[in-house]
Amino acid sequence: MPEWAALEPLRQRWFLVVLGLGVVLRALAMLGYRPALWFPDSYTYVVTAMRPRPDLVRPAGYSMFLRLFEPLHSFALVAGVQHLLGLLTGVMVYLTARRLRAPAWAATLACVPVLLDAYQIELEHLLVSDTLFTTLVVAAVCLAVREPGSQRGRMAGACAIGLLVAAATLTRTVGLPLVALLGAWLLYRERGRVAVAAVTLAAAALPILGYGVWFHATTGRIGLVGANGAFLYAKTMTFADCAVMRPSAELAVLCDPRPPASRPPSQEYLWGQDSPLVRLPGITFTRETDALAGEFASLAIRSQPLDYLGSVLTELGRSFTPDRPVYPDQEIYDHYLFPAATPEPPGRYPALVGASFARLYERGPIETEVVEPYAGWMRAYQGVVALPGAALLVILLVPPVVAGVRRARPGTRRAGSVPAVWALPWATAVTLLVMPAAVAEFDYRYVLPAIPLACLAAAFAASKPSFSNIPRNVRI
Repeated sequence: MPEWAALEPLRQRWFLVVLGLGVVLRALAMLGYRPALWFPDSYTYVVTAMRPRPDLVRPAGYSMFLRLFEPLHSFALVAGVQHLLGLLTGVMVYLTARRLRAPAWAATLACVPVLLDAYQIELEHLLVSDTLFTTLVVAAVCLAVREPGSQRGRMAGACAIGLLVAAATLTRTVGLPLVALLGAWLLYRERGRVAVAAVTLAAAALPILGYGVWFHATTGRIGLVGANGAFLYAKTMTFADCAVMRPSAELAVLCDPRPPASRPPSQEYLWGQDSPLVRLPGITFTRETDALAGEFASLAIRSQPLDYLGSVLTELGRSFTPDRPVYPDQEIYDHYLFPAATPEPPGRYPALVGASFARLYERGPIETEVVEPYAGWMRAYQGVVALPGAALLVILLVPPVVAGVRRARPGTRRAGSVPAVWALPWATAVTLLVMPAAVAEFDYRYVLPAIPLACLAAAFAASKPSFSNIPRNVRI
């Protein structure tokens, strides 16, 4: 039996306490907010679940997840499953850290944010894709860092990693860079032998390409979504200056004469009625409009590369603030708080259509019922227990700092040939934080999937070096 599985109960007691508290908190959330909480994106997901076809803005992975439970007609069940996924994520973090010899205290601390953070629990209760995405990515990373076994086991694990990261990509497209990242890690771990990495890449490519074929057959366009250009345009409007860019007359219709400091958040350039993009004829995400927006964004980045870099760093910096300021606006911000009263019904036409489909899914009313005192307990808890952004920054700094200190110690064995196991979860967390800032905008819910991975990397940094983590062919 592996050492991590044979730990005496006394050494696991704190983890079991944390896990038990996580279960209780999620039960309170389900009792206090029935059947679930709604976000503007929720309605689009439900429409795609009820009428399966690729969406232009979001891949259909989460919608297919919803469709799995449609025969049971219960959004409460969906929320319950998402809470179970949150608990599973915490368990995976703990067991993986212990399996790779992290101290019990470090492994327990690593799973505290995902199990006990109030915003994490609230996100799990929202009908959005982030909880499913987080679980898929964490599962892929945990498989990738495990100790290599037999050749057959390595191939099976590589296939599972590829399928998991493909499912994550088809849930949120920000998962696409992780295919290359995980493939590179496996190539590094296998010391240049390509077979295992090739299996992962093939297993990831097949579902992604299959979805791309479906998307093309439905929309006539190439890709997984049809809004990349529009989102990047919205991103560049935080700095784009047409006096510097000198766009053609065709592109100039997308200019905003206001100085960047006076402009609204990026999302308004996608959804706001005053957006130059939205004012163009037809729907916002037609092939022609998206291509035009992408061309404008490309010109803005080429013309103002330093301004683009500054914009990315500014958005990324919002992940690490000591408090939690309102952003991008009060309406979106409030969706991440447990409400004191039943939220207002949707007002925009697409959401109204989605709400009608949601009632068909539920076979009944879908409005969130706020039940006291349970809801009040969760609101009070959310006001106290949450991971500050500044703490996330500290967690991210721990692994490279500890690794650097160990490497600099006199007499320390050079570790150039030994895989630094913290590097994969750390790099994955950084990628998940940087990508939204680079191609869209910061959003608080985009931060949460990175937290368990950053904590796992920090737990690995607390591990003592052990030959059991080193492949036999490179042991000294």
